[in-house]
Amino acid sequence: MDRDEGTTTSGTRGLGPVLTVPNLISFTRLLGVPLFLYLFLATDATGWAVVVLVVGGLSDWVDGFAARRLKQVSRLGELLDPLADRLYILATLFALTFKDVVPWWFTIALLAREAVMILCLVVLRVLGHGPPPVHYVGKTATAVLLMGFPMMLLARFSDAARPWALPSGWALLWWGIVLYWVAAVFYFIQASIHIRASRLAS
Repeated sequence: MDRDEGTTTSGTRGLGPVLTVPNLISFTRLLGVPLFLYLFLATDATGWAVVVLVVGGLSDWVDGFAARRLKQVSRLGELLDPLADRLYILATLFALTFKDVVPWWFTIALLAREAVMILCLVVLRVLGHGPPPVHYVGKTATAVLLMGFPMMLLARFSDAARPWALPSGWALLWWGIVLYWVAAVFYFIQASIHIRASRLAS
């Protein structure tokens, strides 16, 4: 799940091998994003859209597990993994908001968190630092959100599933967004400590 353990923050290391098993899994996950948007927004295949979301969420840990098990950890993989996570969340969020499955206030709360993260990364880059390692709280939040979105879809488009899918979906989304913001605070603290340590060392 988390392939950023033990990485440096200087951002100077090469991308490493490209055609590895974990990287191919990450590329496949990325292809699932436009596939989901097509199925959900351009067709009536909502059931298949839910399947794509579920597979994308469940496979979140597979690429990291494969990287460690096969000893194929690479800088490219460390970049692809969080990129796929963010694209899945943002694409799903916009699609579900557009279809009135998720309210706008939830979308704004999640996008505000992303804005904070982008600002932190920009500040780090300006100061000559790479991004801090991915925290397990952030990975957990991502996994919970990617479970909550399919539940909300089921609740909206399946009368039989609505009685249990709607409360389950909202419980997961609330849990996910709280953890998402907690992870942002952790990232901010990590970045501050790293910047302070670099200044003291210089």
